[in-house]
Amino acid sequence: MKKLIIRKFYKDLTIFFLVSLVLTGIIVWTIQAVNFFDFVTEDGHGLKIYFYYSVLNFPKIIHRILPFIFFISIFYIIINSELRNEISIFWIYGISKTEFLNRMLSFSIILMIIQVILGSYVSPLSKLKARDYLKNSNVNFFTSLIKEGKFINITKGLTIFIDRKEIDGNFKDIFLEEVGKNNTKMIYANEGRLIDNEFQKTLRLSKGRVINIEDSAVNIFNFEQIDFNLKNLSSKTITTPKIQEIDTKILLSCFFKIENEKFKSFKCTENLIKEIKQELIKRFYKPIYIPLITLFCCYLLLFSKNQKNFKTKINLIFLSVFLLQIFSEVSVRYSIVSINSMYVYLITPILIFICGYIIFMRLSRNA
Repeated sequence: MKKLIIRKFYKDLTIFFLVSLVLTGIIVWTIQAVNFFDFVTEDGHGLKIYFYYSVLNFPKIIHRILPFIFFISIFYIIINSELRNEISIFWIYGISKTEFLNRMLSFSIILMIIQVILGSYVSPLSKLKARDYLKNSNVNFFTSLIKEGKFINITKGLTIFIDRKEIDGNFKDIFLEEVGKNNTKMIYANEGRLIDNEFQKTLRLSKGRVINIEDSAVNIFNFEQIDFNLKNLSSKTITTPKIQEIDTKILLSCFFKIENEKFKSFKCTENLIKEIKQELIKRFYKPIYIPLITLFCCYLLLFSKNQKNFKTKINLIFLSVFLLQIFSEVSVRYSIVSINSMYVYLITPILIFICGYIIFMRLSRNA
């Protein structure tokens, strides 16, 4: 009977947690996806790139919200079970509060391992793939970005000005400036039209002048017709991977100063060591707060709905766990300030857990 009761509680908690996690993740993802639409409207990427980039950011969202959603889930399920008199069934069938806590801690440790996997492998891999899509894409929506009477410089090293667009789709009074490493090219044209098909994407310019500046030499020539290739233009979107997107193996090899031929694409410098250290802490150590969340949520088991100030007590527990989560987010930023701060950060959650567990055991005997 004990197993059936525990299994039902696990089932209720798991279902509520997964549903809440997915729904909240979708809401956050939708909000971010709207912001990512700038890749199309401002940076000129195609809808396919936008879709892939948005979808591949979903694991990162799940990883970020998982601890908070688990806190809300376990808090809600315990309170709801108490209000429906289901918690008392545990005690009637001989399940002690300490035993119940230990079972919940085992459950939270499994979740902590999942969070480590998400943070150290799944999330960085998906974010890196999303960045690769941006890096390898060209400006597919270039024509939709052209606006009359405005300088457009969404692509690297290229500025375009078009005075007006005719009804037939032709452009009038066009200026282009293409800046390279050692040369600058400026093109003036009376008119132009876009040729966009499966074979080419070019801006065909007519009746104009080209000014080519290379070092100190200036070359000027007129033209009747010239084609400006648009197919391989890249946008100004940042495509360099961030530390959060780098593979964990690469970060570990950099931190421990292990040379590996496979990881030479990542430049490991002394300036990055602190940032790498902080990222490794986030991936491997920060999930330790999940069992802490479980421990303090289980303090709800010590109080009955028939007690005085029941709502005040559960509000205090909610506030305590909420502040604990804020502390876990803020403290990681200061963990790399010095060696002492690192030790304090690593030891603090362990001490809090030990003290919290001892206090729970003593209170449970008197409850």
